[in-house]
Amino acid sequence: MSPKMKQVHYRKGTAWLLLAVFLCVGMTAGAQSEADSADIYFRHLNLNEVTVTGLTGESRLKEMPAPVSIVTEKELQSVAATNIIDAIAREPGVSQVTTGGAISKPVIRGLGYNRVAVVSDGIRQEGQQWGDEHGIEVDGQAVGSVEIQKGPASLMYGSDAMAGVLILHPHKLPALGRMSANLSAGYQSNNGLIDYSVNFAGNQKGFVWDGRWSQKLAHAYQNRKDGYVPGSQFQERAVRTLLGLNRSWGHSHLTLGYYHLTPGMVEGERDDVTGELLSTEDNVKTYCKALPFQQVYHYKAVWDNSIYLGSGNLKVLVGYQQNRRKEFEESADVCGLHFVLHTVNYDVRYQLQTAGDWKLAAGVGGMWQRSMNRGEEYLIPAYKLFDVGVFATASKRWGRWNVTGGVRMDSRQLHSEELVEDEAVRFEDFRRCFHGFSASLGTVYNVTEGLNLRANVSRGFRAPNMSELGSCGVHEGTQRFEVGNHDLKAEHSWQADLGLDFSSRYVSAQLALFANRINHFIFSRRTDEVMEEGHPTYRYDSGNARLMGFEATVDFHPVHRLHFGNTFSLVDAVQLGQPEETKYLPFTPAPRWTSELKYEITHDGRIFNNAYVALSLECHLRQNHYYKVDNTETATPSYTLMHLSAGTDIKVHRRKIASLYLSVNNLFDRAYQNHLSRLKYVGYNVRTGERGISGMGRNLSVRIVVPIFFKLKVKSEK
Repeated sequence: MSPKMKQVHYRKGTAWLLLAVFLCVGMTAGAQSEADSADIYFRHLNLNEVTVTGLTGESRLKEMPAPVSIVTEKELQSVAATNIIDAIAREPGVSQVTTGGAISKPVIRGLGYNRVAVVSDGIRQEGQQWGDEHGIEVDGQAVGSVEIQKGPASLMYGSDAMAGVLILHPHKLPALGRMSANLSAGYQSNNGLIDYSVNFAGNQKGFVWDGRWSQKLAHAYQNRKDGYVPGSQFQERAVRTLLGLNRSWGHSHLTLGYYHLTPGMVEGERDDVTGELLSTEDNVKTYCKALPFQQVYHYKAVWDNSIYLGSGNLKVLVGYQQNRRKEFEESADVCGLHFVLHTVNYDVRYQLQTAGDWKLAAGVGGMWQRSMNRGEEYLIPAYKLFDVGVFATASKRWGRWNVTGGVRMDSRQLHSEELVEDEAVRFEDFRRCFHGFSASLGTVYNVTEGLNLRANVSRGFRAPNMSELGSCGVHEGTQRFEVGNHDLKAEHSWQADLGLDFSSRYVSAQLALFANRINHFIFSRRTDEVMEEGHPTYRYDSGNARLMGFEATVDFHPVHRLHFGNTFSLVDAVQLGQPEETKYLPFTPAPRWTSELKYEITHDGRIFNNAYVALSLECHLRQNHYYKVDNTETATPSYTLMHLSAGTDIKVHRRKIASLYLSVNNLFDRAYQNHLSRLKYVGYNVRTGERGISGMGRNLSVRIVVPIFFKLKVKSEK
């Protein structure tokens, strides 16, 4: 056996040993009380009990006029996923642009990239989100729940939140006088994924702390059509630490984070005769990096303060992020592209609730950025960015009506720096300034305790990013030459939302309809120019776009333990005034139907608690609406995947010592290509005459989570 294969087996053995050790530690070190172990099935929670991030501060989900959904901690733990976006991509209206298993970019209602804001630790996550193969640099194990806000969220977060926002909430801190540890480990069979995470948090006399270490390793994934896919392996490690004070005057928390991802780069080269992917043991059955690959580092520091002033509270948040991204193509020691991005985020707001049921908020927020090129190759110019936004919001309840609205003004300045290469100007020195006006007005009418009607109108704003304005070079990750457009205008949108939700003893249902008009919509199109041999040329352009669609969810629970849930998502995205070849917007997700039959075996067993088994179906319909010019996109056939899952809490002496989750994704090992997979256009098989690489085949997953709780004897806080 080769040394690298020995290393693979050693690390797999280590993972199984960790599972056994974690379980034993949970039995001997302490356990969670029976009251804490109750598993609440979120889909049927009373909406009055759920709080979300509203325009005027925390609000009940029942009072939100725009569609919002929550993915709970239990749901995140039970799903087999390779990253945090993959874990939520089955939610209605949510999709992902993928590049193998390591990289996923969120798409909400057909819009992605810089049109979706991701908020982590209270600030906007700022990396290189403009790139096709650039994912979200967040440790999924550190996420306690995900809040998905659909529709323009520019009013709260400024530019780049035109499609919506994903708010990644951390795990809740322990109550006063408690400490807790959390040990988790998982394994996936298809790509040999091994992941583990260790967490320790506490709250003593108002001093709070939370520390976490996570690591994830995976070799290349496989499917029955392509075999192993070279370059799809990855490594990930992350550290997160929180220190703070909780006092009667409010709180002050400092969060420090480090994230490191090493993903391979799938090139899709095939044998000219057999059509098989060119691979060796060194680039498919290894957890180590193999050329070509990327190195991504993300550092973060966030200082979050909340101070009670009068009948309201003042929130002051300052954050610093540094993102470093390197691409190694020919040598593991010398990188080609090397981006360094510094970001300072700031947000100051005052939230007030009056005796007359008015909730008011006002503030200022924005960011400063500095981007530099440190590599031997260039794609976008070095630049500086500064933006600022001023906003005011209000909400008021009148009987069964709840009305929410607000306005915001934004200004963003961009300065591109000149670069002269071989006595020729590669990047020009230019400046652009963009101004945006955002607004929102919505209402919710509580017809009955179980029926709510919603309506909302909002205006969004997004300034072009530097890739769209000034790129000029080969983007190895996408294998194309990209050319920016200095004359692009800011995008402005108007969106209308209508919805209803209904819940009863036997049925829960939600319906959300939307129509979105975007002026100066920016996209890249393929041209017949040859800027560099072997790479197609893409230029950024703009037009007016219209997106319409809906999400529908119905859950039948005719008996207490049985649930039959169904969701359907549809978005139709077109460019106005264009012929058939250029009518449809690129990267529009196909219509999707999901269905799950879940049986809850027990809720109060002596050994097994909250046990369930579920069979689910994921059907992606054929996508015939695609951008056809110059083979920019192609149609995607329909496909259906079946998944089987089960889970349970394990108790000893009526105390929970662990949670165990098992699942089999793609049960029948179906070969398929998702319309939003970038690997759909990688490589050409001369034997079959087909292009692209299929998604992951059958995948068995196991995960164990061991909570450990300690109760301290402390004096009450003065």
